[in-house]
Amino acid sequence: MDHSGHGMTMDLPPFTLGRALEFSPDLFFLIGCVAGLGLYGWGVARLRKRGDAWPVSRTVFFAVGVLSIALVMCTKLNDYGMVMFSVHMVQHMVISMLSPILLLLGAPVTLALRALPVAGRGSTGPRELLLKLLHSRYMRIITHPAFTISMFIASLYGLYFTPLFDTLMGSKAGHIGMMVHFLMVGLVFFWPIMGVDPGPHRPGYVMRMLELFAGMPFHAFFGIAMMMATEPLVEVYKNPPASLGIDALTDQNAAGGIAWAFSEIPSVLVLIALVYQWYHSEQRQAVRKDRQADRDGDKELEAYNAYLASLQGRPSQ
Repeated sequence: MDHSGHGMTMDLPPFTLGRALEFSPDLFFLIGCVAGLGLYGWGVARLRKRGDAWPVSRTVFFAVGVLSIALVMCTKLNDYGMVMFSVHMVQHMVISMLSPILLLLGAPVTLALRALPVAGRGSTGPRELLLKLLHSRYMRIITHPAFTISMFIASLYGLYFTPLFDTLMGSKAGHIGMMVHFLMVGLVFFWPIMGVDPGPHRPGYVMRMLELFAGMPFHAFFGIAMMMATEPLVEVYKNPPASLGIDALTDQNAAGGIAWAFSEIPSVLVLIALVYQWYHSEQRQAVRKDRQADRDGDKELEAYNAYLASLQGRPSQ
């Protein structure tokens, strides 16, 4: 029996983790993941060839981020996600909230700007186009908190509580487009907050934390609403294949629990990253001040000592 709406037979056996992790590639995401790893590897190799360093940790973060996308899109998790709301929600949460954070910690934009060659005078190459895009009005709009937070929230409520989700799930292209949308929304939401790569908006650390927490309550409430629903909310998951042996409402409640739990995971990861960045920023600033003091002979301290000496030399009243 075809339950997916785009030509895939979905009479799957009951869900087990072993079955779900079997290789079952989606060609679009398989090619995208291989290309992403290849381009990143080319950039790192180019830097190393000319003697420039690139942190191994960034390479590891990016690779794990790409593999997390492959995990949910190139295994039978993707097949089960077509007929089980709970598995689909795992895909959604990973690709929109975990994968973007890992990819951004890999600093791919910084790597591209350092690895791409500078075009000759009067010509425009890939590096120049990337810089132009980073400084464009379009990029300023889509990375502004008013846009990113709104899009982050709308991607939940506007998708699952309207017929749009059923429409997208009815075709292969629609399903791929939806997953790409989840990934892109996650990237533009976390990009200014992470602050690893250059971008139009580079708010201070406190503001980044506020932006992070602005969207999370809506995310948690979405999960709670799913858990408390007394009837299936999404048409495509109302009648799961009998071969799965699951109840649609129970599965939907599980999906809500997954969405609620995932609202906490990225918050913790991003907070750890922000505190780490903040600490190292303060350390670098302290080092710069020490170097400045060494260069100018610590003029501030000398001036203060002279001021104290002048006070001591004044006649008493």
